[in-house]
Amino acid sequence: MSDAENAQPEGIRQHRFVPPPGATRVFVVRHGESEAEVPGKPFPLRDGHGDPALHPDGERQAELLADRLQSEPIHAIYVTTLRRTHQTAAPLAARLGITPVEEPDLREVFLGEWEGGIFRSKAIDNDPVFAEIFRQERWDVIPGAEPHDDFDARVWRGFQRIVAAHPDETVMLVAHGGVIGHLLHRVTESRRFAFSVADNASISEVVAGPDRVILRRYNDVNHLAPLNGG
Repeated sequence: MSDAENAQPEGIRQHRFVPPPGATRVFVVRHGESEAEVPGKPFPLRDGHGDPALHPDGERQAELLADRLQSEPIHAIYVTTLRRTHQTAAPLAARLGITPVEEPDLREVFLGEWEGGIFRSKAIDNDPVFAEIFRQERWDVIPGAEPHDDFDARVWRGFQRIVAAHPDETVMLVAHGGVIGHLLHRVTESRRFAFSVADNASISEVVAGPDRVILRRYNDVNHLAPLNGG
């Protein structure tokens, strides 16, 4: 009997994840670092939302993001109505020859009286309302801010629209910290703010299949090592 005939079967190996048929793989990217707030000079607004451009470091983050994702089989790129997402997506879109599509429902949460960059000053000043946001894990404790239920509905609606358009495909979505935190809360059924600290230009990965939606990766920033001395 030959050695091949004497060999015992290896047995059942560990399962390697493969997206199920019809699933959409979504790279959920937070926009690059936006320009600094200057007290007394609020950011320009678009549809009521603060609309800063990218900081020069954010522009470099966008190039490094493109380096990281340019070999992925990305079929579409989605951005929001705010320019920092457009600027973050631009280097990869140019390399892949893809025109980004706006998804208005995934714009950042509306911060009411704290729009235009005021949120940053309130955080630095330890405003008691700022602490209450994180105690209650909802944004609408800010005066005039978007009601929680409205924010929840539109974020999920925008995400589901993208998924429905891309079965068996991979897409990139460039969005905002508040949106990403809420989206991943819905995906994982976690606390509302469990994923509220995504870094600028970080990559999270969601796989949305016909039967379930799972988080495969969160806050991957390995591509940003050159900016951090790595």
